[in-house]
Amino acid sequence: MLKINHKTLFFFLFISFAFKANSQLLSQKLTTNWSFQEQDEAKWYPAKVPGEVHVDLMANKLIPDPFYRDNEKKLQWIEKENWDYKSAFSVLPDVFSKQHIELIFDGLDTYADVYLNGKLILQANNMFRQWKIDVKKVLKLKDNKLLIRFRSAQNTVDSLAKADVPFVIPDNPRTYARKAQFHFGWDWGPKLTGCGIWKEVRLEGYDQKPIEKPFVAPINVELVQQPDEKGTSFYFKIDGKPIYMKGANYIPSDAFVTRMTKNDYRKMLLMAKDANMNMLRVWGGGIYESDDFYDLCDSLGIHVWQDFMFAGAMVPGDKAFFDNVREEVKYQVKRLRHHKSIVLWCGNNEIDEAFNRWGWQNQFRIPPKDSAKLWNDYTRLFRDSIPKWLKEVDGSRPYISSSPKYGWGVKNSFTEGDSHYWGVWWGNEDFETFENKTGRFVSEYGMQAMPNYSSVLKFTQPQDRYLFSEILRHHQKAGNGFDKLNVYLKNYIIDSAKINKLSVEDYTYLTQCVQYYGFKNMILIHRSKAPYNMGTLLWQLNDCWPVVSWSITDYYDRAPKAAWYAVKEAYRDDVKAERDVVKPKDLKLTNPKITYQIKGNQIILKSASFAKYVFVDITGYKGKLSDNYFDLEVGKEKVITFDLKELKGKVFVVKLKSLWDVIGK
Repeated sequence: MLKINHKTLFFFLFISFAFKANSQLLSQKLTTNWSFQEQDEAKWYPAKVPGEVHVDLMANKLIPDPFYRDNEKKLQWIEKENWDYKSAFSVLPDVFSKQHIELIFDGLDTYADVYLNGKLILQANNMFRQWKIDVKKVLKLKDNKLLIRFRSAQNTVDSLAKADVPFVIPDNPRTYARKAQFHFGWDWGPKLTGCGIWKEVRLEGYDQKPIEKPFVAPINVELVQQPDEKGTSFYFKIDGKPIYMKGANYIPSDAFVTRMTKNDYRKMLLMAKDANMNMLRVWGGGIYESDDFYDLCDSLGIHVWQDFMFAGAMVPGDKAFFDNVREEVKYQVKRLRHHKSIVLWCGNNEIDEAFNRWGWQNQFRIPPKDSAKLWNDYTRLFRDSIPKWLKEVDGSRPYISSSPKYGWGVKNSFTEGDSHYWGVWWGNEDFETFENKTGRFVSEYGMQAMPNYSSVLKFTQPQDRYLFSEILRHHQKAGNGFDKLNVYLKNYIIDSAKINKLSVEDYTYLTQCVQYYGFKNMILIHRSKAPYNMGTLLWQLNDCWPVVSWSITDYYDRAPKAAWYAVKEAYRDDVKAERDVVKPKDLKLTNPKITYQIKGNQIILKSASFAKYVFVDITGYKGKLSDNYFDLEVGKEKVITFDLKELKGKVFVVKLKSLWDVIGK
C-alpha cells in the first residue's frame, strides 16, 4: 500500500496545478480588419473572413449576382486572376506571453503564399487541410501585418496538366487541385472557381502543448457484406441492429459555401428529417461539411455516409500529392470522428466505374503503359493508402474504396456492393425498370425537374420566359437535359405535340409532377425488395444555386419541390404508400372545379371530380405545406396546414393548379 504524507500530497497537487496552468491554451481570432484586391491593382476593398472572393466582390458591388441570368459566364475572368488578402492586428498580451504561438488557418482555398511581417511563412496547396505555423519569433505585440497571396487555381491546374503532357490524367485538370471539385463546374452546378480564406483564422498560444484525448468510438457500426444465395449483401448494422437506409445524396447547399449559416443547415437538414430520411451521403465532389452539419445530423438521428473529396477523375501518383492527401485524410477524420452520425468512410465517387466504363482510354487516346500507371496510382491511393491512414486515426468504422462498386451497365451491380443506377434518366429507361434492376443498396438514382417557378422568376427577365430560352438553357447543366426531360414528360404526363406549346410556368409544373411520380414509384419498388435491397439514397436532396436538377428541394428558401412530398410519403414507416398503377397521361380527367376555404392555418379543399397533382401556391409563402401535389377524391375534404406566423400581417393569395388545368386545355 502506497503511503503519501501531507508534504508529498502538497507537492503532487502543486505540480498538477502548475502543469494545468502551463498547458492552458489561449486563442485569439483574426477575423476582422481584412481587405482584398485583384493582385497588384493597388486598390483594396473590405473583405469578410471567413469568406471567398466572389462573395467579397458582390459585397463591394464590383460584380453582379453570378446566379442571375447568364452572369456566371460573364464572370469567368475572376478564376484567371490572382487575389491578395491582408490584415493588420495586435496580439493580446496574455497570448503574446506564451512560449509558443501558432498561426492557424482552418481553411485556405487553395494555392496561397502567406506572409507575416514581410516574411514568407507558409505555402498552402490544399483547401481541406488545417495549416499551423509557429510564429512566435515573427510576431510583434502590435502592428502585425498578415498578407495572403492566392494564385489562380484554374491557371495552376492547367499549368500542371500541361507540364505532364503527353501523360494525361482524365478527365479534367481539376484533379490536380485539392479543392472542392464542383467549383470547376458540374452537371447541376455553375463554374465559379474562386479562392479565399474560407474558414477561421486564429492565434493559439501555449507553454506546454495540450495532450490529445484518446479516441473512443461513438457508435458501433458494421457494414455487412456477406455472400448469400443471390450474391453478396450490403447493409448497415447500427449497434447490432440491421437498418434499412432511406435517404439522399447531399451536395454543398451553396456554390459559395461560406454563406451557409447554422440556421441554413438546420433548415436543410430538417427537410431531410421531415421527409422521413435516416441517411445522407456527403458526396465526394463537394466539401467535408462544417461542424454544424454533423452536429445537427447527430441530434436529428441522420446517419452520414461520408465520401472523401474525390469525384469522377483519376489522380496524380507523385509523392507530393500522396503526402498532401495523407495529411488531409488524417486531419479531416480526426476532426469528424467523434460524430456518432458518421457510419461509413468512402474513398471516392465513381472513379472506379469511370476508368473502367466511361471510355476515357479512347477519348484521351491513352496508351497502355499510361493506362496501367493511372490504374496503379488509383489503387495505391484508394485501396492501399487511404485505408491504412484511416486505420491510424479511426479503425472503428467501415471503409469502401469507391461508390459504386460496379457501374450501372454491369450485371454484378445488381447483386453486390452499392449501385448507382442511371439507366433511368441517362439511359431514358422507364422508372419501372427497377423491378428487375434494383441493387443491394442503391446509393444513386434520380429524375430531374425544373426549379420552383418562383425561382425562375428570380433569375430571369420577362423576355427569358419562353421554353428553352438561352437563359433557361444556361440554368440546365446536364447534357441534353431538356431533351431527356421531354422523354419522361411524353412517356408519363403529356402528348409530345403539346410540350413545345407550354408556358414556362406550366412546363415547370409538369416536370415537377413527373419527378414526383418517378421518385415515389422508384422508392416504393426499392423498398418492396427488402431485405434483398437495404438502402435507397436518391440523387439529390439539395441544390447549390437555382438550376434545373435532380434535387427535391429548391435553392431559394430551401423550399420543397413537388417530389419532396412524394419522398416524404414513400419513406414513411407507419403507413405503406401504394404504387401508381396508371400513368398520369392515361387518366381520364375532367375539370375538377376545386373550391377551398381558409380557416386559421388550414386550407380546406373540395373537388367536383377526381383531381391529380393539386398544387397549392400561397404567394409570398416561404415555408412548406403539410402536403402538396396531392390527389383529391370526389366528395372528400382535404385539409392542409401552413405556418400562419410567416404570413402574419401580409396580404396573400392562394392559387390552385391540377393536372387537368394543363393537359386538359
